[in-house]
Amino acid sequence: MTNWKDFLNYLILLKKQIKTVLFILLITNLIAYSQQIDTVSANQSLSDSGFVMQKSPMGAMLRSAVLPGWGQFYNESYWKIPIIWGVSAWFIYAWIDRNDNYKIYKDLYNESLLETSNGNSTYKFWRDNYRDDRDLFAVYLGLTYFLNLIDAYVDAHLFDFDVGFNNYTQEPELRIKIGL
Repeated sequence: MTNWKDFLNYLILLKKQIKTVLFILLITNLIAYSQQIDTVSANQSLSDSGFVMQKSPMGAMLRSAVLPGWGQFYNESYWKIPIIWGVSAWFIYAWIDRNDNYKIYKDLYNESLLETSNGNSTYKFWRDNYRDDRDLFAVYLGLTYFLNLIDAYVDAHLFDFDVGFNNYTQEPELRIKIGL
């Protein structure tokens, strides 16, 4: 029962961290784009520049922040979603498993401390080993979440990137659209 309580506490802390990251991203987004709005004249429309991005990088990143894989769905990179979910699920499973083993060996070590003055060093070794592994899997899960955000952002930027075939030279060419 304590296993689920610890997991729920972890999810509550993760939810608070996600809210903090989203708040920071929102504030930096507002600061960055508020300066650009002043430079655009009132009578100029966005379609006058000739190129409008089809996907919003910030929108893709915020979608992935809310639900990992949603930004990839928005960017039409459907094959990445099961990878993100699978890797995240594996890290969550490994974290729960290491946490359970850590608690078992922590209890065994505490019981051995009551029986002898210095405790069983084998229990202490395994307790420390499982705690370290558990902490590493938490870091890996955080990195997976962060890389999910970066992937959604970059993929939205590159959504309009095209590698086409030049009929004149009969060679492939890069077609990059630049919007000013």
